[in-house]
Amino acid sequence: MKASRKKIKTGKDTILMNIILVIIIGGFCVLCLVPFIMMIGSSFETEYNLSHYGYTFWPKEFTLDAYNLILKDGQIVQAYKVTVFITIVGTILSMLMTMMIAYPLSLGKLKGKTFFTFFIYFTMLFGGGLVPTYLLISKYLDMRNTIWVLIVPVMFNAWNMFLMRNFFKGIPGELAESAYVDGANDMQILFKIILPVSVPGIATISLFYALSYWNQWYNAMLYIDDSTLYPLQYYIMNILRYADAFKLMAMYTSVSTADLPATSIKMATTVVTIGPIVFVYPFVQKYFTSGLTVGAIKG
Repeated sequence: MKASRKKIKTGKDTILMNIILVIIIGGFCVLCLVPFIMMIGSSFETEYNLSHYGYTFWPKEFTLDAYNLILKDGQIVQAYKVTVFITIVGTILSMLMTMMIAYPLSLGKLKGKTFFTFFIYFTMLFGGGLVPTYLLISKYLDMRNTIWVLIVPVMFNAWNMFLMRNFFKGIPGELAESAYVDGANDMQILFKIILPVSVPGIATISLFYALSYWNQWYNAMLYIDDSTLYPLQYYIMNILRYADAFKLMAMYTSVSTADLPATSIKMATTVVTIGPIVFVYPFVQKYFTSGLTVGAIKG
């Protein structure tokens, strides 16, 4: 009887603790959504109300001026195409290169593994510098004003490779050994056995690469002069620069700065740029935690 009462009491405590945790986590989620909702509401607000009343959840005067300024010339559609292309193609090429390097380094039988590992790790500590890199890409590789300049220079990331290597190390070696006994070679083992069980790690590293390509702007600033090759982030950056410049000029003229959506356009550009990532992330979120956890077990 006493054991039964104790069990019931423990069950009530567990339920109460779960309720408290749900309330805390739910409240934290709401707090995380507040800035995002405020950003969306402010993107539809007039510049006058934003400057006088601050950011808002619901616009006092609904307007599409900020979005009309972004979408008026259709250039943003081309920028979206460029960004989607470099994100998809770049992520695929980056993952192929990362996996082809990480898998051999995860095997104990590779000769010179220590040298290659140190060689890759060395690139995380020291770089070639801006000027040599610029000369290499623009003069010797002749990739200036090509879409490949947005992919090739950032196609490989040493940190992502080490995460992928550690994930491969966490896979039981008996799987590969049994395949060797059946006559499979390394390429067959990699693509038919190792990769199918590495979906969490692949999804995690793919998300890292996709985010880096989606936010690509620095290489465009250095190597792209053709406006049709501008990625989305760099195009949005130029819009913000022009808006700030117009507002600065208006301060020294008779033009009312309230008619220039300098603040609301910042909110609108954020909505436009992060929208696709927000919708894609939930599909890979279930792999994200497990991929990072397994990849961090072994060094």
